Amino acid sequence: MADILQFPPNRTPAPEPEPEPLWREALGRSLRAAREEQGDRLVDIAERAGISPQYLSEIERGRKEPSSEMIAAVTGALGVEFSTLLIEIAGDVRRLRRAATRRPTGPVLLAA
Repeated sequence: MADILQFPPNRTPAPEPEPEPLWREALGRSLRAAREEQGDRLVDIAERAGISPQYLSEIERGRKEPSSEMIAAVTGALGVEFSTLLIEIAGDVRRLRRAATRRPTGPVLLAA
């Protein structure tokens, strides 16, 4: 039976697979991007949403996974459609997932 040889020989261990992108991180990036795009300050959005600036900051940094009510309050304060936010997050997670699974591979030779 033929052996499968990697060419050139793999001298370094394969990198660990990237972890799956987290929903809360994608949510935070989208919320922060929307806030910054509008030129709003974190404290202003937090006040309009009825939450503390510290909590909003943790949401934006992907440290907290807010309830649907909190997300609705923040998107309302931003004037962003919830469905638009979900579509943006889905695209973000999809892009990150593709980037994490793409691995360059070298040619493989079969030896008799």
